[in-house]
Amino acid sequence: MSRPFASSADLAPKKQTLEILGDGVYALTAEGDPNVGAIEGEDFVVCFDAMATPHAARAWLQQLHHHTDKPVRYLVLSHYHAVRTLGASAFGTDMVIAHDNTRGLIAERGTDDWESEYARMPRLFDNPQSIPGLTWPSITFADKMTIQLGGDRGQLVLAHCGYGHTEGDIVAWLPKQRILFTGDLVEAQAALYTGDAYHRQWATTTLDHVASFEADTLVGGRGACVWGHEEVNAAIGQTRDFLDTMLREVSMVFETDGTLREAFHAVHAALEPRYGGWPIFEHCLPFNVSRLWDELDGINRPRVWTAERDRDIWETLQE
Repeated sequence: MSRPFASSADLAPKKQTLEILGDGVYALTAEGDPNVGAIEGEDFVVCFDAMATPHAARAWLQQLHHHTDKPVRYLVLSHYHAVRTLGASAFGTDMVIAHDNTRGLIAERGTDDWESEYARMPRLFDNPQSIPGLTWPSITFADKMTIQLGGDRGQLVLAHCGYGHTEGDIVAWLPKQRILFTGDLVEAQAALYTGDAYHRQWATTTLDHVASFEADTLVGGRGACVWGHEEVNAAIGQTRDFLDTMLREVSMVFETDGTLREAFHAVHAALEPRYGGWPIFEHCLPFNVSRLWDELDGINRPRVWTAERDRDIWETLQE
């Protein structure tokens, strides 16, 4: 019998943990569910990622309000995926920041992505009726944007490190505190989703850029917060190893005229001993291998995932 589709059977609640990373710097983690964060300025808050629905986001903001009553001035979107963006209306701000490419991706494929992710991960869409529609950034940039936090809090630097998890990922860097929010460019003990990725760039120049911040604390897209320079490097290294393994295994099958299904099983066998017990491993792998196969076949930009295409790929690659 084939596995349940993606995370459709993962309906058990996850324990949320609000972690204080420094003075006025927070992260909410949840046993492998998408992480979110917040950074206090002198008289305002910057939030990093929005969760999948306004209802879910309001619950996060209630936890945050136990630590600060400052209003949210900026909402930063690490990339375009629905679980990161569709809760935006709960934050009460019209200053929504994203990369230029993220805005384009929302316009091009936001509705399809919403339907796809809702079918893949229904538990994350707590009270989906609360979503008013697609989230549109009001501020976008190409390379770097800096927010002055005021007082003695320093600055928050938003940066595009290159193509990776998507073509529009950005990180949030606090140079004074040496804390880095990476979105899904880095995962800490959680599997990667690469269905909209640029594998070669991500595994090389993009992760090199992420590593160049030399952060002391890192909040990845999923998994626990990472403390200490050595552990930060290990998380980046784990992410790179996952990508390198995929590139090696899929390339070997592709170059010997094998099939997509053979590539999927080769990658699964190579990754499962180390990563198989981590969150969303089984969920992600069919979509990951399909996207990498397209890249090797000369399809540079990721094809749009639809709910129908999701099911076709899943059924093709499962035993």
